[in-house]
Amino acid sequence: QVQLVESGGGLVQPGGSLRLSCAASGSGFRINVMGWYRQAPGKERELVATTGSDGSTHYADSVKGRFTISRNNDRNTVTLQMNSLKPEDTAVYYCGAITPVRRYWGQGTRVTVSS
Repeated sequence: QVQLVESGGGLVQPGGSLRLSCAASGSGFRINVMGWYRQAPGKERELVATTGSDGSTHYADSVKGRFTISRNNDRNTVTLQMNSLKPEDTAVYYCGAITPVRRYWGQGTRVTVSS
């Protein structure tokens, strides 16, 4: 089993920045991919950014150039630095982890971009 705990959400004005963090815990697991996903009201959950154990990264087109994902394999943590935030970035952000067995989700952290 893998437990994911997110932190760092909140309210920010348009153009501002936030940093989300996620820590994975458990025993006997190997995480292949860690990433961030988000779900806005009335919409489906969508991929924001992911990173593989080899350091590879993938971003949604809507966040390229504004968000940066980073991962610490030794500590099993992943962070998402979000800059130049827009109102359309408002959503609940979920940390996700994919192991050889299954996918795990965190409980989510809310990000609100509003003036």
